[in-house]
Amino acid sequence: MPSKPARRRHSAELKAKVLAACDEPGASVAAVALAHDLNANLVHKWRRRRAALALPAIGHDTPAPGFVAVSLPSSAPSPAKPTSSPAAPIRIAIERGSSRINVSWPVTAAAECGAWLREWLR
Repeated sequence: MPSKPARRRHSAELKAKVLAACDEPGASVAAVALAHDLNANLVHKWRRRRAALALPAIGHDTPAPGFVAVSLPSSAPSPAKPTSSPAAPIRIAIERGSSRINVSWPVTAAAECGAWLREWLR
């Protein structure tokens, strides 16, 4: 009975090189995999693992997603002219993984909105 061929092991350098090539604009995972004599499913697996580890894409200047500190004024500035309509609410649209939310919060409670948002993004 013939024995199974040994499973190939790939170096971290090769994985980084392949993933960087996949991150290039207009790159095809299948074409990159073929150029490196790899199965496209394996390259997709490496990409999913990298995404699960939340590592930034290699070769891009785009920062990894994360918390962005926003400074809010201690008190809302008084308007120069009083208006008859109330201030527009704070509107935030957030997409995180498969979760999508739209938030509408009164401007008068901006500090509470910031605290809620900070907790939600943890």
